[in-house]
Amino acid sequence: MLAVGVLAGLSVLSLLTYGYLSWDSLGLGPGVTEATRTGLGEELGAGAPSSQPHIIFILADDQGFRDVGYHGSEIRTPTLDKLAAEGVKLENYYVQPMCTPSRSQFITGKYQIHTGLQHSIIRPTQPNCLPLDNVTLPQKLKEVGYSTHMVGKWHLGFYRRECMPTQRGFDTFFGSLLGSGDYYTHFKCDSPGICGYDLYENDNAAWDHDNGIYSTQMYTQKVQQILASHNPSKPIFLYIAYQAVHSPLQAPGKYFEHYRSINNINRRRYAAMLACLDEAINNVTLALKKYGYYDNSIIIYSSDNGGQPMAGGSNWPLRGSKGTYWEGGIRAVGFVHSPLLKNKGSVCKELVHITDWFPTLITLAEGQIDEDIQLDGYDIWETISEGRRSPRVDILHNIDPIYTKAKNGSWAAGYGIWNTAIQSAIRVNHWKLLTGNPGYSDWVPPQAFSNAGPNRWHNERVSWTAGKTVWLFNITADPYERVDLSAKYPDVVKQLLRRLSQFNKTAVPVRYPPKDPRSNPKLNGGVWGPWFKEDEKKKKSDKSKGANKQKKNKNKKKAN
Repeated sequence: MLAVGVLAGLSVLSLLTYGYLSWDSLGLGPGVTEATRTGLGEELGAGAPSSQPHIIFILADDQGFRDVGYHGSEIRTPTLDKLAAEGVKLENYYVQPMCTPSRSQFITGKYQIHTGLQHSIIRPTQPNCLPLDNVTLPQKLKEVGYSTHMVGKWHLGFYRRECMPTQRGFDTFFGSLLGSGDYYTHFKCDSPGICGYDLYENDNAAWDHDNGIYSTQMYTQKVQQILASHNPSKPIFLYIAYQAVHSPLQAPGKYFEHYRSINNINRRRYAAMLACLDEAINNVTLALKKYGYYDNSIIIYSSDNGGQPMAGGSNWPLRGSKGTYWEGGIRAVGFVHSPLLKNKGSVCKELVHITDWFPTLITLAEGQIDEDIQLDGYDIWETISEGRRSPRVDILHNIDPIYTKAKNGSWAAGYGIWNTAIQSAIRVNHWKLLTGNPGYSDWVPPQAFSNAGPNRWHNERVSWTAGKTVWLFNITADPYERVDLSAKYPDVVKQLLRRLSQFNKTAVPVRYPPKDPRSNPKLNGGVWGPWFKEDEKKKKSDKSKGANKQKKNKNKKKAN
């Protein structure tokens, strides 16, 4: 008991230095008391291993399609390469072109048009969040006994307390609420004078953790602590949403060692950030093995969208970049690694989308999907594990009715079926259709990174046909979107436009409110956080006004 007391008294720094306490050593992880465990009905070493797998979902931020060793990158990613090689590589895997959309679809299993988040991202100053009537993945996993923990970037809104991660199904949360920020100070300015601190532990600012630790390493240490504290005989869901490799481009000095030869400063910094991320994922994997989770675990790795060439990312040989509906914006690095896979060391070329994780993971966890939840995702576990055909035949990449309209778009160009001024994209079997303004469309080859910034002279520029607002590609035959077939196959275009129109009939109104001045961190102790509070005085005054009106009406009746 004396030894336990001494260890419990160690500082956070000591714990980081000497390693976290484990079930193996003491049966008592950080923050877990004997009383807590007794309350949960647990005893040291008791309980048979659960048939429900441990689920670890790792989401990288802005990692380009080419930016992994097994896709030919000059950046070394030995951990990702090994985990993918021993698991199942997803080589027909799609996400959304930006942060909030991908995260919302992962956590709800629904397309953006069905949550109202079909335009852009949730801005820090907007009174907006993932609609509260949407059931989330951690909520469903909690129903069947999972302990649920999130570490990293939220970016699904926080203007009111009910929007926070701990109110949306997570037992614990440690990370940032916004889309980006400084990796060391966790400080973010949305605009001049609108700046604040953005590191949270559960529902409070985590000032105690503000030790200047690089966020990738800090988040990994938190994951190790969670794994050391939990009983591996009980199922756990860990959602690790790393900030890396999103801008600002920052990394500890030692990770630049192998990349001094990269002339482009942004690419060099990006490479160092990715090297640190790869090491972090190795440390997470080692912790899973050390604390007894690995043999019954499913590790899923995904990027949230394509890379941003101006910030060091590469999607070569795909077209376009983050923020666009070209393949470079939405085709992602992804793989599943698990001892539970039947076809290990394989490649899955079946169609998979980020919405599919919701029903897949709930089914694996032995949970129930309510009949009244209209999901857009499919259970694709047998597709991944056993190599069966995917139940998915189409993907609505998005319909954004308030994005900048294409000047030359019209109903006529859409055969009277669809207004081609609207930004939209859809995939049906081998075919992909885009309308409106799909976004930056260059191909950016590796040599474009030879100078200080991606050199536009090296890019393969696109010569636009005047007035063009519809594109059709056979993605299976032409994954690089070089041959537009819209003029050659008008009947296919019409078919896909009709499918778009059908989807659009099910869309809910867009949620994209103007910014709220009350969001300024200066009004909230210098911290980004919930600001929307019902004014009790206003409530009381409204009640008193209503009471006064009733009295007046009664007096009038009496006088009459």
